[in-house]
Amino acid sequence: MSARHIVFAVAPDLVLLDACGPLEAFWRAELTVAAGRGDGEGGGAGAGFGTGSGSGSGSGSGSGSGSGSGNSNGNGNGNGNTNGNTNGNTSGASPVPHSPHSRPVAYRTTVASIDGGVLQTFPGLPVVTERLDSLDAQPIDTLIVPGVPIDEHCTLQPELVAWIRRNAPRARRICSVCTGAFYLAAAGLLDGRRATTHWREAAHLARRFPNVHVDADPIFIRDAGSGARSHEHSSTGPRESVVWTSAGVTAGIDLALALIDEDLGHAVAMQAARRLVVFMKRPGGQSQFSAALAAQASAGGPFDALHSWMAAHLRDDLTVERLAERARMTPRTFARRYVDEVGRTPAKTVSALRLEAASRALAESRRPLKRIALDCGFGSEQNLRRAFVRRFGVLPLDYRERFMSAAAAPSSAASGVVAADSRRLETL
Repeated sequence: MSARHIVFAVAPDLVLLDACGPLEAFWRAELTVAAGRGDGEGGGAGAGFGTGSGSGSGSGSGSGSGSGSGNSNGNGNGNGNTNGNTNGNTSGASPVPHSPHSRPVAYRTTVASIDGGVLQTFPGLPVVTERLDSLDAQPIDTLIVPGVPIDEHCTLQPELVAWIRRNAPRARRICSVCTGAFYLAAAGLLDGRRATTHWREAAHLARRFPNVHVDADPIFIRDAGSGARSHEHSSTGPRESVVWTSAGVTAGIDLALALIDEDLGHAVAMQAARRLVVFMKRPGGQSQFSAALAAQASAGGPFDALHSWMAAHLRDDLTVERLAERARMTPRTFARRYVDEVGRTPAKTVSALRLEAASRALAESRRPLKRIALDCGFGSEQNLRRAFVRRFGVLPLDYRERFMSAAAAPSSAASGVVAADSRRLETL
């Protein structure tokens, strides 16, 4: 089977890590597969992602490894367009020509933009890209759209939206990283589908594209649509494609590892993850990394004062009856008006406030779980653990280990307690 062609369709002001993370994951998978076939570390996918620098001739006899192009074969010639050595960094977006012993075996990657050439990225590092229309005659296995900075007034590049809409039907699967979901949505590829994006932009995505079912918590979402993709292009086009969307920035690595797992199996994906020193499957969702709950609780409106009171009385009875009394309404009227104004039930707000308070307490203090459970209204450690596993997919002490500030970090003696709490996950 020929190498899968992965196309990164990028917009101006590309968020660089949205593309670099997945590119690196595919490259590591390529090295793993090449080594397994006896090609050694010389097998390369050719990431096709360069910074436009380099003036040396690239001569030498080493076998330097490349960050995106494959390695020289020790024959005294560099791969050309290098920084004056044999490290194989390309100066353009096209993969460097491979020797007969270093052809791509798993993945061939291309980074392309509407105009091609040098593209300025959001961190300021320029990259060199191919023209997207140069790929019109080439097969595309996976189309990936990385993110760009988004605000309420931003304008998506219309030419890129049109290219995505036109070419998505011929890709086996379509993906976005972070705010790349806005481009997929603008092209109509997310209508009626579940999708995610960076937690900070999820509400904006939902407002701008109301036909998209936005879920702000998952690290990535795989939506297969209403049916399997046919081998022939039908009138439904991209609606039959599998669409993947992922959360912000580094979630692109999680997405790429899941794609590698689907293509090449768990063992190859695990090796790629080990080479990258990352989780094969990151525990929990975006809720672990956001302050969204606190923002929602203080967003203003007729219940703003009530939310502040609730946050200060998490240990109290916060039933609908008690909250209605505080709001000077009947329970039925309060429950109805609250859902109309806030968009969720009072009980869900209470749960969110308690979880947010417990999360802050775990990250910012050394208080024991029993005290945090009582202070935040959970009543017991067991209830706190269950709430964390249900909402975040991790146990409280695992959360603390991951997010605790340096000032509040416990001594190494506490590591045994964390390990013990981790083992409790199996009993919940």
